[in-house]
Amino acid sequence: MPTGELRRPGDVIWTIVVAAGAGTRFGGPKQFETLGDRRVMDWSVAVARESSDGVVVVLPAEVAEKEGGIAGGGTRSESVRRGLSAVPKNATIICVHDAARPFANEDDFARVIAAVADGADGAVPAIPVADTIKVVDDTGQVMRTPPRGSLRAVQTPQAFRAEVLRRAHASLGEGTDDAALVEAEGGKVVVVDGDVLNRKITTRDDLDWARAQQGGQ
Repeated sequence: MPTGELRRPGDVIWTIVVAAGAGTRFGGPKQFETLGDRRVMDWSVAVARESSDGVVVVLPAEVAEKEGGIAGGGTRSESVRRGLSAVPKNATIICVHDAARPFANEDDFARVIAAVADGADGAVPAIPVADTIKVVDDTGQVMRTPPRGSLRAVQTPQAFRAEVLRRAHASLGEGTDDAALVEAEGGKVVVVDGDVLNRKITTRDDLDWARAQQGGQ
């Protein structure tokens, strides 16, 4: 559970761990792959429990009841909305964390929680982008090259003032992360330092990397 310095008096912090994906690019539900002595999602749930007052785990419908979680929806945003419905109304800060980021740690949670406690509507961890990025059209033609210095690769956990996140999801919008929905509603989202080791497992190569990291710890 986060220490008092990270929250305002009376703050109640809950985390939604999103583990409902089918793992299309991976070739199966990556959250159930083994990593060390537990599954990928178990690492994510464990750090969420250490960093929050309560945790809701959103899972594929066929295993949700057995795993003690909530059945997810057809999209990530819908899965988060279903998780939100299970978060108690007295929660004041809600974090959302991808189950496929097993190397997130308590410091990652602490930074985003502290930023929201300090007044932001939302906070996301991010790292600088090393590669040059091109914006292209449907034919593959380059439309522009944004300045690399202004770009960040965003991670989870992301933290939000609870009422702001609920309001952002009330419109039933879709986004690749929850910060995009809050931004669309005019919310103030800030970036905090991320961690290069907080890598998302998307492909088999990512899992091989994660297992190598786990073996070296």
